[in-house]
Amino acid sequence: MRTTSLFFALVLAGACLSCGSAPAHAHAHAAQAPPAAQSEHHRADARLQQAARFDHQVTGVTVSETGRIFVNFPRWTEDSPVSVAELMKDGSLRPYPNEPWNAWRNVLRDELDPSDHWVCVQSVVADGRGSVWVVDPAAPPVDGLVPDGPKLVRIDLATDRVAQVVRLGQDVAIPGSYLNDVRFSIDGKHAFLTDAGQRGALVVVELASGKARRVLDGHPSTQPEKGVVVSTDGKPLRYPDGRKVLFAADSIALSSDGAWLYWKALTGHTLYRIQTAALTGKGLAGADVSSHVQAYGKVGPTDGLWIGRGTDTLYVTSIEDSAIKARDLSEGPDGRLRTVLQDPRLRWPDTFSQGPDGSLYVTTSRIQDSAFFTRDAPPALPTQLWRLPRPRD
Repeated sequence: MRTTSLFFALVLAGACLSCGSAPAHAHAHAAQAPPAAQSEHHRADARLQQAARFDHQVTGVTVSETGRIFVNFPRWTEDSPVSVAELMKDGSLRPYPNEPWNAWRNVLRDELDPSDHWVCVQSVVADGRGSVWVVDPAAPPVDGLVPDGPKLVRIDLATDRVAQVVRLGQDVAIPGSYLNDVRFSIDGKHAFLTDAGQRGALVVVELASGKARRVLDGHPSTQPEKGVVVSTDGKPLRYPDGRKVLFAADSIALSSDGAWLYWKALTGHTLYRIQTAALTGKGLAGADVSSHVQAYGKVGPTDGLWIGRGTDTLYVTSIEDSAIKARDLSEGPDGRLRTVLQDPRLRWPDTFSQGPDGSLYVTTSRIQDSAFFTRDAPPALPTQLWRLPRPRD
């Protein structure tokens, strides 16, 4: 998300006044639809269950193989008191892995080491192998990197302790970067990330060594698509100064067999894919892999992608019409995109995860309601986590 430093400074100043003294332990709330949804409640889909409501803007969610749920809150337009948390059964949010890792604040940036604190977390992903990984692009409020802050961190779920920190240096997290989301190879040896920043790219990481490489840097597949305008609430989404949104490589998913990585720019309609072998081979070695990129049909502006466990079903968050949609990847690039669920409460459906019982979870980050785009937005934006039990599409 690009905007002026002055605008962010004003927004952040107001946000800090409201949340700088907030307690580290927060709570989720009972089911309550956001204001925009209450006026259209008759359109709500009974299949969609609210799992939690938060006091702050959420983006990422992940569910471990044992059913533990984790969420994260980026420092975009507010200095959130918690960056990464476990959603407990009683509705409380436990700072994860502990309070010290969550102690960093924008107002304390000169006092705490960004290399071992959450700075501006964008994504949390459980790997199904006993760990949860955290993507920290370290770019609050999406206005420049905090030196030594960008990192990919593994937390051991058995001990709730940080087990590995992959530092993403200036050759990977380049100026203007905003690392967005991550997926892991089937064998657990590699990570694949999207960079949605000023120059889109994919990032390949060899986890054992920590070696990381930018690939498809500036390639058309990782850039905002020319001519695409993202619309919400029936009108183009623009910054207060009139500029349209231009978000690069954002959505990412791995095929069930691990052979293909799918991604797309948020500001774009086209889905792309590449064989993971090309990324872990030629890509990690520094060779050009652009010839391996395949356009794989149109899905519209999306934020999150998810491939159903053991299936060829690709789920997408359709941000323009508050919907979850899906297509069968086995049908090829011309596969039909169908609506699984459309509900006005899904204001900017953001990130997917799937529980061990097959339920699909999705966050609503309400980006169109945030201070990025709405001058009278609250400094702390309430958001939600939703559950769709065992989708059949």
